[in-house]
Amino acid sequence: MRKMAAIILSNTFNRFFDSEKSSGILLIICTIIAIAMTNSPIGQDYLSLWQTDVAGLKLEHWVNDGLMAIFFLLIGLELEREIYIGELSHIKNALLPICAAVGGMLLPALIHYLFNQATPTQNGIGIPMATDIAFALGVLAILGNRIPASLKVFVVAFAVIDDLGAIVIIAAFYTAKLSVAYLVSALAVWALLIVLNRVFRVMALLPYLIGGVLMWFLMLKSGIHATVAGIMLAFAIPFSAKDDDKKSPSYKLEHFLHTPVAFIILPIFALANTGITLGADWLSGLSSANSLGVILGLVLGKPLGVTLFCFLAVALGICRLPADLKWLHIVGAGILGGIGFTMSIFITNLAFVGSLDIINAAKMSILLASLLAGFVGYLWFMLFGKSDVSAGA
Repeated sequence: MRKMAAIILSNTFNRFFDSEKSSGILLIICTIIAIAMTNSPIGQDYLSLWQTDVAGLKLEHWVNDGLMAIFFLLIGLELEREIYIGELSHIKNALLPICAAVGGMLLPALIHYLFNQATPTQNGIGIPMATDIAFALGVLAILGNRIPASLKVFVVAFAVIDDLGAIVIIAAFYTAKLSVAYLVSALAVWALLIVLNRVFRVMALLPYLIGGVLMWFLMLKSGIHATVAGIMLAFAIPFSAKDDDKKSPSYKLEHFLHTPVAFIILPIFALANTGITLGADWLSGLSSANSLGVILGLVLGKPLGVTLFCFLAVALGICRLPADLKWLHIVGAGILGGIGFTMSIFITNLAFVGSLDIINAAKMSILLASLLAGFVGYLWFMLFGKSDVSAGA
C-alpha cells in the first residue's frame, strides 16, 4: 500500500476552506436563533413569516429553491475546479475521496432502509447520505495545525462529491411531477451555454448568468428541484486550467460567491429551516424508525462506510493514501462526514412534504446527530490528528 506524496494547498482552495469554516460558526448561531424564536411566544408568527407568498412562491420556497441554487452553483464551481486542477484531476488521487463518498452514502442509506423499509418514512433514505461541508471544515479549522493538508483536501473532495450525489438523489427520487417539455427546454438552454463556452469561447459572465436564471425557471417548472440548475450552470461556465487564474469566469464567480453564500445564503437557510418545535413529547420523536435511521446512519453509517470503502480500495490497489495521512485520519474524516445538517435538512423538506411532525422530528435527529458527530470528530482528532509528515499548508 504505497502512499502518495504530501500535497500543497492552492490559494483558491484555501479561500474556499476559509469561507466554509467561517460560515459554520454563523450557522450554529442562526440555528440557535431559529429554535429559540420558534419556541418563544412569537413562535407561530416566526413560522408563518416563512410561509408568506412572494411573487407566487412562499418565502421558504424562495430560500430553498432559489438561494440554495446559488449555493449549489458554488459547490459546482468548486467541484469543477477540483476535477480540472485539484485533487480530483488525477484519477489515482480522485479515487480515494470518490470511494469515501460512495461508502459514506450507501451504508447510511442501508441503515435507514433497514429501519424504515415498507413504511411511510422510507422516503427519508436520502437524509443520512449527506455531509455538511461548512460544519465539517469548521471543526477541522478549530483543530488548526494538528490536521494534515491532505486531510483538508480529502474532506472537501468527498463532501463535494457527496453533495453531487445528493443532487442526483434529489433529481431522481424527489421529483413529484415531471414536465418533459420544461425539462427538455432547460437542457436546451444548458446545451446552448456549453456551445457558447466550448465552441464560441464567450468569456463574459453575463450571458451565462442570464441563461442560468432561465434554466433555473425551466427546471422549477419541470418538477425536478430547481437547485439542480446551479450544478449544471457551474459546468457550463468557462474554466481556466491554470491554477488561481483570476481571468477565468469560473474563478471570478467562485471568488465572488464565497462571501454571500457563507454569510447570507446559508444563514438564511438555517433561519428558515431549523425552526424546530420542542413540544413536551419531543424525546419520543427521536425513538421513531425514521429518527433512528437518521441518527445511526449519520453517526455510525458515515464513518463505517467511508473507512470500509477506502480500505477496500487501497487494499485492492485501486488508490493510495496521501503520505501525510494515516488510517486514523480516514476514520476521523468519516466521523465528521456524519455532520449532515444543511443537506440533510434540505432533503428532509423534500422527502416529507406536508408532514410537519415527521419533518420536525427528523430535523431534531439531524441536529443531534450532527452535534454528536462534530463533537466526537473533534475529540478523535485531538487524540489522533497529528501526522508524521508536515502538513504542507
